[in-house]
Amino acid sequence: IMVGGFMGEILGVGATHYPPGLVPDEYKPWPLARMLKTDRIPENMKNPDNWPEPMRKEWGGDEGITSHKSHRAQIFEGFRKIRAQIDSFNPDFVVIWGDDQYENFREDIIPPFCVLGYESIDFQPFQRLGDRPNVWGEPSDKVFTAKGHQTGARYLTRGLIEEGIDMAYAYKPLHEQGLGHAFANTLLYLDLDRKGFDYPVIPMAVNCYGSNVIRMRGGQSVYSDELDPPSPSPRRCFEVGQATVRALLNSPYRVVLMASSSWSHAFLTEKNSWAYPDLEADYILLNALKSGDYGVWRDRPLSLIEESGQQETLNWACLIGAMEELGAKPDYLEWAETWTFNAPKCLAIFK
Repeated sequence: IMVGGFMGEILGVGATHYPPGLVPDEYKPWPLARMLKTDRIPENMKNPDNWPEPMRKEWGGDEGITSHKSHRAQIFEGFRKIRAQIDSFNPDFVVIWGDDQYENFREDIIPPFCVLGYESIDFQPFQRLGDRPNVWGEPSDKVFTAKGHQTGARYLTRGLIEEGIDMAYAYKPLHEQGLGHAFANTLLYLDLDRKGFDYPVIPMAVNCYGSNVIRMRGGQSVYSDELDPPSPSPRRCFEVGQATVRALLNSPYRVVLMASSSWSHAFLTEKNSWAYPDLEADYILLNALKSGDYGVWRDRPLSLIEESGQQETLNWACLIGAMEELGAKPDYLEWAETWTFNAPKCLAIFK
């Protein structure tokens, strides 16, 4: 698409950064196993006999180990397809919308959005796994390095501001010496076969957790009775995605626009006793994605997003807004449904 003498090109990608995918199956898909040991899930819901039938079946007799193998395989196959498409596209850089869960942004500042225009990024993603090994058998202290693209980050931020988005930006980390897991895990999955991922990356942090970001400090425990101010609305995230496309089409760059998150999260869904995700709410967004009825994403009230534990879909709302601006529907769509592995995952490619 030629605009103003430039010809920006865009590839859209939807992905996930789910932490249990990093560890061997015998360590169990831990979010539910961990939650069952807390006081947060009511006692009656700690008994699998009281779970929905699909959830009991997925849990099986080994706490989900067998089911998780096929779940992981489905997601990894999707990532390999995404990686092949990125290689074919050969971008100048990759913009990733990901949530910051009390990692780089804490009490001193919580921006609604922030372009991270780092020159280079060293990160140690396996440090978050504690004593669990990783599926690659790599050292727990291994340092990964991702290239940044400061020139592209400046161009994008300037373009967003000119488009009416008051975008924050940063050239160095504030608290997290590296990358939050929404970005770091995604980069690991984009290099499943360890051949290297050399495309420069521009993370764009989204305050998806809003009313709980400080209150829960990025975890599952509640540290305050006071709610924090809300996250940006689905509509605003949608508008950020649209403005991102307008800014980048008027550029010389080939860019991948990627959202990274799972969808409804069990540990955020009070109406399901914190035990399983809100698949019914996810189907609403999934069907709209399949049909290209993107206004459903734009108009979804934030209150329903929070009620359904879908906070992280705000990353996807940015992507969906971008694809609305391009008039693009998914050429590839993979839906990895689950009741017990905390959240369903969606993977998509918009050529």
